[in-house]
Amino acid sequence: MDITFLYHSGFLVETRRHILLFDYYLDTPKGGGLSDGVFSPRQWREKDVLVFVSHAHSDHYNPDIWAFSDTIPRLRYLLSQDVPAPKTQPGVYSLGGEEALELEDLTVRALTSTDEGVAFVVSVDGQAIYHAGDLNWWHWDGEPEEENQEMARRYQEQIQALAALGPLDAAFVPVDPRLERTALWGLDELMRQVPVRLAIPMHFTEDPAVFERIQSDPITQPYRQRVCGPLTRGQTIHIQDLQR
Repeated sequence: MDITFLYHSGFLVETRRHILLFDYYLDTPKGGGLSDGVFSPRQWREKDVLVFVSHAHSDHYNPDIWAFSDTIPRLRYLLSQDVPAPKTQPGVYSLGGEEALELEDLTVRALTSTDEGVAFVVSVDGQAIYHAGDLNWWHWDGEPEEENQEMARRYQEQIQALAALGPLDAAFVPVDPRLERTALWGLDELMRQVPVRLAIPMHFTEDPAVFERIQSDPITQPYRQRVCGPLTRGQTIHIQDLQR
């Protein structure tokens, strides 16, 4: 399995028989390729491509994804229910929280986000992959305590549901620097509750300081060797090269 960081929460995952494109929105520079963090349909026209959109926020969804079908014959879309889809577009599957989709070659389960849309758990080609979307422990200092307590409850409930699905080979997890002191809480809860082979931070835009925190914050000591980083746009991780 190869994983390429495209930008923000966008990733391309290449498994044995499939290409998985998660939350892709930044498609510049125009004419760029994978090393630029750009998905070029021509590069993947012979592949079986799955496009995932966790919710309709503009930093997770680009309507131009619908044009990919002009180039890629074997193309399917797996979407949160809030993402609008063309009525005539074939191969579109919409999921709400707690729903599952069983196809011949893969299984997709959706968790309910603590923000908008869903998180995805994908079982494909012998790999278990989790993409959180905006499912995160969004604890904002200054918000009412009861709201932060409710956020903690909702997030922990979803992580328990994720843990019940079994070990993960790759987990894409928000580590938003805007949360400041609480930016790693969501990652920490996930890594302590779910067996994860490799965690890949996301939702940090272009701020590399979060990776320094992951390596230095005492709370990450039990698992920091299983957290990937730092990441640069267009960087590919060869997961088969990592120690199990």
